[in-house]
Amino acid sequence: MKKHIVQIMLIIVVGMVIAGCASTDTSGDEVRKVKVAYVQNSKPMTYTDDNGEPNGYDVRVLQEVEKRLPQYEFEFVGTSDDDLLLGVEQGKYQVGVKNAFYTEERTKKFIYPEQFIGLSSIGLLLKKEDEDIKSLEDFAKAGYSLAPIAANNAQYTVIEQYNEENPDNKVDLKAGDTFTVDVIQWVNEGRVDGGVIIEGMAEKQVFDKDGPYYNLRDEVVYNEFDVIETWPLFNKQEQQFADDFDQAMKEVREEKITNELSTEFYGRDLFELLQEE
Repeated sequence: MKKHIVQIMLIIVVGMVIAGCASTDTSGDEVRKVKVAYVQNSKPMTYTDDNGEPNGYDVRVLQEVEKRLPQYEFEFVGTSDDDLLLGVEQGKYQVGVKNAFYTEERTKKFIYPEQFIGLSSIGLLLKKEDEDIKSLEDFAKAGYSLAPIAANNAQYTVIEQYNEENPDNKVDLKAGDTFTVDVIQWVNEGRVDGGVIIEGMAEKQVFDKDGPYYNLRDEVVYNEFDVIETWPLFNKQEQQFADDFDQAMKEVREEKITNELSTEFYGRDLFELLQEE
């Protein structure tokens, strides 16, 4: 009888040990799910592809970051530009990607990590006859008019910074009320001499055969004048997440994955241009 009691007690003890080990292993594998917002129609930066999957340069970089952060599981949520900004600010999403530039105004609402995510070509959209205007210096010297830019748009900050650095050759910068100025249409109609535009948007709207202004592909030109760092935007309560992102993002950059993705989505390695500067 005693022998059976001892055996039963041993079975109970072993069971408790196994259960304890299993409990410990489970807690060690705990993964935090985070929502990553992306703009659905901003190809090639961020978009939802024909299979309904998130895609684009920013998205693919974040997917590489996720591989290096086993403590997180990313859920990519396609949305609009406005919802992304409001959603990240309010905590609906923990982070958002939208080919975002750095602005002082946005630092009040979002955490910018230490590591930027990519580079974006920014340039002037001009009439074909003005294709010799290659830089902001050329544009300002010619006394050309620029399409209005909303003061809260990062592109406004780029031109404003140029003007501060070149007080004797300023671009005539006018603030628009909204983001909705149609730069391509304004230039085509002659309402202005040129407009600031991101290369990806120029490609999508003018030079892609499915673009709404593909008929103007021989009437206008895109002349790059700079490459600008782009950033993910983190909710203000997500400092630890932003720190973890920095560690993983540094690895992604060191492994030249960003160079490869830049070539894949933009047709060239924009990081080489940054190094040339």
